[in-house]
Amino acid sequence: MKQNKRKLILWLVLIVVLAAACVLTGGSGGETETVQEVMRDAVLHESGQVSLFGIRNVNPGLISAYVVTALLLVLAACLRIFAVPRFQNVPGRLQMLIELWVGTFSGMAQSNSPHHNKVLGPYIFGAGTYIFVSTLFEMFGLQAVTTAGRSIALPAPLSDINGAIAMGVLSYLFILSGGVSAVGLRGVGRTLKEFSLPISMSFRLFGALLSGLLVTELVYYYITLSFVLPVIVGVMFTLLHALIQSYVLTMLVALYYGEVSEPVHPKQEKKKDKKAVAA
Repeated sequence: MKQNKRKLILWLVLIVVLAAACVLTGGSGGETETVQEVMRDAVLHESGQVSLFGIRNVNPGLISAYVVTALLLVLAACLRIFAVPRFQNVPGRLQMLIELWVGTFSGMAQSNSPHHNKVLGPYIFGAGTYIFVSTLFEMFGLQAVTTAGRSIALPAPLSDINGAIAMGVLSYLFILSGGVSAVGLRGVGRTLKEFSLPISMSFRLFGALLSGLLVTELVYYYITLSFVLPVIVGVMFTLLHALIQSYVLTMLVALYYGEVSEPVHPKQEKKKDKKAVAA
């Protein structure tokens, strides 16, 4: 009982201190930009570009994409060299985590595309891992200097519209390749029916990740909201988006891949031939 009372008193003191800080600091925060300009720059990066090795100015999302890709490659090499050779029949924590992560995508590929899934499993594993890690990347708050001399935190790569479109188009081309390799030219026809698929996947990723970025930017803009709350909002949105978007895109790719690569049964071909003869 005494410990519970102490915890309650501690929380009450913390709440009072934060409330007093909000009141004493005021509501404006001394920002030189309007909230519309802050949110516009978070989307378009007109004044927040970064120099790429002095070659040209690029959006900070591209720098984030390079950093995340390098981190994943180094992590994969380290796991393959140091962790995988030590795997045992009785798995440890790291082995269980890796097997669970790989098994999730492998099971998703087998259940949605039972006929052709040898390539599907590795692809959705790579895509899902990249989306998950790149979304969590913005939580580290790595800093970069813009061409205007300001310091900014590197955002998630897929919060840039170019990165989201690249992921959507790549997934669509992968689905197309699966249809062609499975049923030939019929796979092209099946894939082209879903002509809006790359657009929907791209803007779903972009909209979901950007919403979290804009909410966090809005919370940070007002100094009365910038105590503790941004941490809670940022972590909550980031974790939810990382899990949800990884699952949604990989599930969509697996579903459409299984649909376009489904083999044509002989009975269906005979029915089509009979209809053609009757016509």
